[in-house]
Amino acid sequence: MARAGTPEELPVALHGTPAIQAVERAATILSAFTVGRPRLSLNELTARLGTSKPTAHRYTKALRTVNLLRYDKREALYSLGPQVLTLSAAARAGLPIIGIAGPFMEELVREVNETTVLSVWDGDTAVVVRVDDNTDRTIRISVRPGARLSLTSSAQGRVFCTFLAEDEVEGLSALLRKSPALRADLEAIRAAGISLNAPVDNGVRTLAAPVFQDTNIVATMAIVGTTASISDRAGSPAARALLRAAHALSETLGSTPL
Repeated sequence: MARAGTPEELPVALHGTPAIQAVERAATILSAFTVGRPRLSLNELTARLGTSKPTAHRYTKALRTVNLLRYDKREALYSLGPQVLTLSAAARAGLPIIGIAGPFMEELVREVNETTVLSVWDGDTAVVVRVDDNTDRTIRISVRPGARLSLTSSAQGRVFCTFLAEDEVEGLSALLRKSPALRADLEAIRAAGISLNAPVDNGVRTLAAPVFQDTNIVATMAIVGTTASISDRAGSPAARALLRAAHALSETLGSTPL
């Protein structure tokens, strides 16, 4: 029997709504939230759901009960609840690539003595799923697993923008029309197979390379360090080591290196 406040109660909480329809409608509501639109009104959710407002309200109330949604009474806006973070962490932990990438990332840490990061695409942006930072540097950069990275201001985001189909990245076409510099940078990343000139944030530099399965990008592998310890030159030891590691992982996944 489901305990109070758990997702198993969802069909019951929806007052007899058939379970399959309940799950589909709940999924529709949850998928309405994106990085660009993390907070939505009941009217917006109703429009997305395609039902009456009382029906949409009943679903949002049930989702709030199981902590999949939260509600800001002051602004009358909904956002994803804390239970989503728990489910997201569990989903990331189940990704096979996390285990497969482990030995390659550990070897990369030993070679460059910098933090290494694996990120995957979640439909909106790059999300960190594994971090190896057991370096012996006095100052090292720590990255939080689960962190969602900027689409265009992170090296990982730019790599995904480069190797995903343009229509798979919401808003990318408009961004490229507005920013010739961004388009030029993505073209340079495609040519080099690595993001070397990512924006520098507070003295932190990130180099990122794509990881492929067959012909599709499935992840990015990155090195994160300081501007003093990591060069942005294509021929630097860190860049060469990163490319070797990303290519080796891609080969393991069944792809031919770029």
